[in-house]
Amino acid sequence: MRMHNRRFTRLTNGFSKKVENHAYAVALHMMYYNFVKLHSKLKVTPAMAAGVSSKLWEIGDIVALVKAEENTVDRRRGPYKKAAAT
Repeated sequence: MRMHNRRFTRLTNGFSKKVENHAYAVALHMMYYNFVKLHSKLKVTPAMAAGVSSKLWEIGDIVALVKAEENTVDRRRGPYKKAAAT
């Protein structure tokens, strides 16, 4: 995984300073590796070989999943000042 994802090495510009961003990068890498990338020995993706998926995914499918998740999460911020207790 370290050879495919440069966020694990500190000497590059892609190094993650926040744990949250690092977790997102690892999740995207795992999603690509298991659902999009065809493996030479299997001739299919690992997800297809395990019976998790029946189709070959594309990057656009992953982007659609991320966008659908963003639309369902409520990202409104709370009030700036807390209301005074009465």
